[in-house]
Amino acid sequence: MKATEADSEIEEEHLLNFVVNSLDEELAIDLGDDVEVTTETLYEVLAGASAGGTSINHVCETTGDSPHANTVRGHLTEQFELDSVEAVGDMLLQRDALATLPDRPVEVCADLHLDPYYGDEDETEALYFSQAKRGTTTFHTYATLYARMRNKRYTLAVRQLVAGDTTSDVLAEFLELLDGLDLSVPCFAAD
Repeated sequence: MKATEADSEIEEEHLLNFVVNSLDEELAIDLGDDVEVTTETLYEVLAGASAGGTSINHVCETTGDSPHANTVRGHLTEQFELDSVEAVGDMLLQRDALATLPDRPVEVCADLHLDPYYGDEDETEALYFSQAKRGTTTFHTYATLYARMRNKRYTLAVRQLVAGDTTSDVLAEFLELLDGLDLSVPCFAAD
């Protein structure tokens, strides 16, 4: 009998299960007894929005068995503070990235993502204001720190910027984070 090779492709379902299980291990949600939605469902919607580069609203509207977007956002914002979620997210990113990166020096980069926001500015506190781009000065803004090796990016940290934050503050935080990691960094680039 001929031995079969393992399939080298990761199936979407396996990746989703990995993400949901990792989040559930590190960020357990206490929903109570009379809540109809499950922790797994909340994390599936969140992972779907993240992987698709879209919103919780879009995932809930286009997936037949998803709860209402307000239900998902309500449970997530009720359970977590942004700082604790960022810390756990960074830990999960770093754990796997640092195990993959070589023992030799790696290039590290930081960049800023401005996602235009066209809605009512009074409806959210998590907005960042910058120079006009694509018809607005209001954005959901994220800074990303990543190592680059062989044209692949290994994300080490993500920060949301809100009104009052400066890119200098985030870069200083990223540099401090790098000091605590077991990485040799000959080059740091900011975009």
